[in-house]
Amino acid sequence: MLTLVPYSQKHRDTSVYNPFRMFDELEKSFFGSSDIAEFKTDIRDEGDHYLMEADLPGFRKEDIHVDLDNNTLTIQATRHSSYEEPDKKGGYVRCERSYGSYARSFGMDGIRTEGIKASYTDGVLRLTLPKVSAEAPQTRRLEIE
Repeated sequence: MLTLVPYSQKHRDTSVYNPFRMFDELEKSFFGSSDIAEFKTDIRDEGDHYLMEADLPGFRKEDIHVDLDNNTLTIQATRHSSYEEPDKKGGYVRCERSYGSYARSFGMDGIRTEGIKASYTDGVLRLTLPKVSAEAPQTRRLEIE
């Protein structure tokens, strides 16, 4: 079973009263949205494989790491800012672009992990995830002793 679909808070049931919802909205309005903290991914079934595309604009290829640990694939990306450098800090009038380390993990059940391929072009990380081939059960007649 493929477990590539992550949980999204955007699909929460808003008909149920949640006394903490207003605090969540207040935090977002004060600190801004944390959309980059969960970089967005699309996963498409291509028949014999899945194609995962993750939006990572502004990242250098060297700052993106794709690791496979047991049956979990983790994408981690780090973006540095010159705002962090003390000698350049004084020149900024406004600094809105986010920087830091961001990561997401996906279960790889049903994926032939040794065949995964990755590429990064124009701010999009593309992973080709080959499916485990479903072998048809062999039928045979048993001899009765």
